[in-house]
Parts: sequence; structure tokens; C-alpha cells
Amino acid sequence: MNVCGHTFKYGDNVDTDVIIPARYLNATSGEELAKHCMEDIDPGFINNVQAGDIIVASKNFGCGSSREHAPLAIKCAGISCVIAETFARIFYRNAINIGLPIIECPEAARSICAGDEIEVDFDSGLITNRTRNETYQGQSFPPFMQRIIQAGGLVAYINGKEAD
Repeated sequence: MNVCGHTFKYGDNVDTDVIIPARYLNATSGEELAKHCMEDIDPGFINNVQAGDIIVASKNFGCGSSREHAPLAIKCAGISCVIAETFARIFYRNAINIGLPIIECPEAARSICAGDEIEVDFDSGLITNRTRNETYQGQSFPPFMQRIIQAGGLVAYINGKEAD
């Protein structure tokens, strides 16, 4: 599975309250959450994001609370993948659970700039920066995690398995 898009770049410790501010947690749908995604750290994000775009961040992306609202807001905003040096473990788990592809790659997180066009191959973990003509080796997903993401998340994956 491959994704390709332009990047939004953020630093260390982007927490879940910045990804989706707590004042919007009463929203009942991912689409409503997406309207407020990143607004406290990047007010223009929701007006500039295009389907397929990619977030790149430094260390500890998604730290903070354990709510699934943060990866859901990112996914519903149209982001196809998040690349970071490291992820908070609860965010990592929640992202997989809701079907948001994420990949750890310190070199890519340091080298990629905002606006770069990036392609990610989840089978190999290879990240290609088309803008800078560079490649980085990220951590690839095991096949079972790729199937969860392709199904749209853990619940959809389990429901699909039960239908077999």
C-alpha cells in the first residue's frame, strides 16, 4: 500500500489537546472533529489540507490524553499518514485502532520540510521525498497491521474477519 501527499510539519510533543482541542470533544462525528483539527497550533491547517496529505512531526507525537478523538480528527481531515521520530504509545495504538497509517522514521522527520511531496510505501517502510529527491527507511508495518489499516480500523477488520 502506498500513499502520496504534501506535508504539514510540526515539532516535538504535539499533544492530543493541540490536535483536537478539548472544547470540541462533544462533537459526535469524525467529520465535525476534523473541522477543528490542529487549529490551536496551525489555524490555517483545515483550510489548506488536501485529501492524501501527510503530517510530519518530531518526537512524542500524540502525547497527552488517551482519547481516540485525536487520530480520528486527523484521519477525517484527509491526512493519509503521519510520520514522526516517535509517537506516544497510546496515540500509536489508537491510530492503528481507527485505521490511520503512521510510521516512525527519525531521519525523515528531521529532513522533510513543510510542503514537500512525500510518498510512503507501507510494505517496505520506504519514504520518498519527491521534492528533495531523498529516500528514508522507516519502520514498516507487519502484514496484519496493514490489513487492520486497509480495513479502516480494528473494529472493521474484526467484523470483516467474522464475516469470512
